[in-house]
Amino acid sequence: MGLIMIDFRTTFRLANVSTGALLLAACVNPSAKIATSLEGYGFQPAQSQCVGDRLEANLSIGQLQQLGRAAKASRQGDTTPGRLTIDDFVRVSGQVKDAKVPLEVGKAAAACRLMTDPASPL
Repeated sequence: MGLIMIDFRTTFRLANVSTGALLLAACVNPSAKIATSLEGYGFQPAQSQCVGDRLEANLSIGQLQQLGRAAKASRQGDTTPGRLTIDDFVRVSGQVKDAKVPLEVGKAAAACRLMTDPASPL
């Protein structure tokens, strides 16, 4: 019976490790997701990746999810859905009920030179 208990515990631990790995794999790299979204709105790849990296480093997954939901909601009914300015991005971040989000978005935008025309090269 002791052998069955060890096997059960081992199996249970392996199942927990596998579940954790699947959950981790299911979380798309936030930096890459942000960069892809910004590129879709016309920002340069290097600028987009820079912002993505900074936001991933300075915001929690929950904060990033809130920012993503706010961005998505702000684009509903938009007549120019393929265009996003840095002003739009900062304004959307201010809709998140967490003061750190717009602060970090502004810092990332400035550090990554998004304060200029998004279509201009770095």
